[in-house]
Amino acid sequence: MDNPALCREYTEDDGVKLKKRPVTIGGAPRVEVEPTGIKLRRNVGLISGTSVIVGTIIGSGIFISPKGVLQETGSVGLSLVVWAAGGMLSLMGALSYAELGTLISKSGAEYHYLMAALGRVVAFLFAWTKVIILTPSSLAIICLTFAEYVMSLIEFCGEPQIPKKMIAALAILTLAIVNSLDTTLAASVQVFFTGAKLIALVIIVIGGLIWLGKGEVATLQKGFEGSTSSPSGMALAFYDAMWAYDGWHSLNYITEELKTPYVSILTYSGSLLRNLPRANVLGVLLVTGIYVLTNISYLAVLGTEGLLNSSAVALEWGEVVLGKRVAVIMPLFVMCSTIGAANGTMFAGGRTLYVAARENQFPEVLSYVNVRRVTPIPCIIFTTVVALLMLIPGDIGSLINFVSFASWMFYSLAIVSLIVLRFIRKNEPRPIKVFILFPITFLCCSLYLVVAPIIQNPRLEFLYAFLIIIGGLVFYVPFVHFRIHKSCFNPVTLFVQLLMEVGPSSYVPDSE
Repeated sequence: MDNPALCREYTEDDGVKLKKRPVTIGGAPRVEVEPTGIKLRRNVGLISGTSVIVGTIIGSGIFISPKGVLQETGSVGLSLVVWAAGGMLSLMGALSYAELGTLISKSGAEYHYLMAALGRVVAFLFAWTKVIILTPSSLAIICLTFAEYVMSLIEFCGEPQIPKKMIAALAILTLAIVNSLDTTLAASVQVFFTGAKLIALVIIVIGGLIWLGKGEVATLQKGFEGSTSSPSGMALAFYDAMWAYDGWHSLNYITEELKTPYVSILTYSGSLLRNLPRANVLGVLLVTGIYVLTNISYLAVLGTEGLLNSSAVALEWGEVVLGKRVAVIMPLFVMCSTIGAANGTMFAGGRTLYVAARENQFPEVLSYVNVRRVTPIPCIIFTTVVALLMLIPGDIGSLINFVSFASWMFYSLAIVSLIVLRFIRKNEPRPIKVFILFPITFLCCSLYLVVAPIIQNPRLEFLYAFLIIIGGLVFYVPFVHFRIHKSCFNPVTLFVQLLMEVGPSSYVPDSE
């Protein structure tokens, strides 16, 4: 039976122009979509794009990492240097990704960069890792942190795990619904929660400045007293800080949904910077300034001993500066911070699966787009299901180790891709071309962050992550390389199309 809703012609007001006709494949009717330009809408502007970066970066890291950075560096001065250096390292990475994102303007970030420079196998292994480990694990980590702060406002006996995981699961499902409804709605949600978390950090910064104005400067006057001389200690300090900065590259995953990502040098002779590089730079610089000032406030108010002994630094800061009655707002702001980061992770991170399926490296139906809402609903649902499965173990520490190792390995490969593309595509126009020392510096630091933890503190999580990455070849060889078609999946594709009202999506450059 034909679905009347699927058989009508959609107009430009629906975001796509499609004609659908029922055909028969293997005896079963199927709604075939003939796209005449279906693609995701460009709903993300400079403000919402910057909000995606800021909102994805600022999650739970700034509320839990300061303790680890101070502990590993051993001094106030060196800890602040690490926070500032982490921001500059992130800026170098963001500028390098801006060059890659304007040279290869498809969504999916590392996936297309690796494919262009290092081949389809490496690109598939990245997509496999991103889909199975990185995005779902990040969602699980952030939503578990959100659940912990929710439970801090509720009286429980002991440490109940089931309610915490149920709250985290509800948060993931809610974000999946928001991202499935409309990209504009998801971007608006991102802007709202980014504003909320910035308000919280501004309160902390202003409170710290007031504290310093009262003459409470004894802690900061310690300077570099007690600084560590251990290279391993510095590596671990950077590891903690860079976890708080993770997300600086998130806008590259949604380049196709960004309004005016760049201006071609063949068209304009003036300023070449547009929303992609602008948002990358603005987002990272804003976060860096806020992070350094927030840590100054933590240290000024709590002192080194108070910070090192703190289990919930924002809450304890609030109790000292605002009083216990007013300090209850701090967990609320942290909840906004984490849920905003989770929304940014789902919004941007899930696009890797979408583009990989569009390139026929994953089931094609995962790249289908809803013809009414123009959102990749199958892709979002798949990401949500895997993220919910990640909640079952629920060990945040293990998940962080899992994610960090794989993330920095692929960051390194992405920068290698930039350097390779400088040679194999040297004659192609580059709206942005960063100073080569920036990507090289970032590459050296990222390689160190990959190798140092393995040498200093080898853990099974690193081995598991490596095995899962290589395990992707088990699927690549038969289904991608030899193109073994799974005709038995046709009924599944038909069912998904009819249920979700989705159709194929292809990349259409703006010039076309």
